[in-house]
Amino acid sequence: MAASFFTSDSPDRFVPTDASRGPWDPDSCHAGPPTGLLARALERLVPDQPLRRITVDLIRPIPMAGFTIQAEVVRRGRSVSTTRATLVDLDGRPRITAAGLHLRRSSDATPSSPIVPVARLDEAVPGAFPITRSLHGLPGFVTGTELRYPPGEVPQPGPTTAWMRTIPLLPDEEPSPFQRICPLADCGNALSRHVEPWEARFVNPDLTVVLHRDPEGEWLGSDSASHWQPDGVGLADALLFDHRGPVGRALQTLLVTPAEPLT
Repeated sequence: MAASFFTSDSPDRFVPTDASRGPWDPDSCHAGPPTGLLARALERLVPDQPLRRITVDLIRPIPMAGFTIQAEVVRRGRSVSTTRATLVDLDGRPRITAAGLHLRRSSDATPSSPIVPVARLDEAVPGAFPITRSLHGLPGFVTGTELRYPPGEVPQPGPTTAWMRTIPLLPDEEPSPFQRICPLADCGNALSRHVEPWEARFVNPDLTVVLHRDPEGEWLGSDSASHWQPDGVGLADALLFDHRGPVGRALQTLLVTPAEPLT
């Protein structure tokens, strides 16, 4: 496994490692790790109000050549704040925009939901990443992941539950809980695909991650289902969880298109 998804030679400039490469294009990143960096930038703007939702619009492919991140507070409130960030390539072109929602923690006790049972990590067994071949054949995102599957689950097309552990975003830096779950959150379309990527492309032009509590631990889970329509539009919907139970959801709008030949 690679040591981290990115290296950095300045506070806001990042260079992807092979583990950040996506499955479709050898020169473009998987969207999960960059989303983690965008969450990192947003969290630093409003440190006293935890980030609870991030929505990213993937307006252009994310370059493996490197990029910078620019972030700002949109509205600073006592209980609710909003932020935004832009991932910009080395030629100054925006590649991703991100919107963040931050909520203050309440110091008063409030009613809480009962814990919903989820798949047990201690019963899961190691398994392969669901997509075994990329369209380019180069090292990619799979080299930064480990997966475990509950009994009866297999990495085949269809709705899938899996546990995943990933490498850090940056060397010698512990990711926050929100940052840590972002790579997994962008895997719903892969875990719950209906065919393999050499049969059809199922690219997500956006990703929304909403967390109602901080996930705990390095192993995090996803219970994912995709819904594809004949007009090429789809949705991947994933329940995100940790060893205690649900922590939030990830949604990806999908563009499903005919396959391109493998190289």
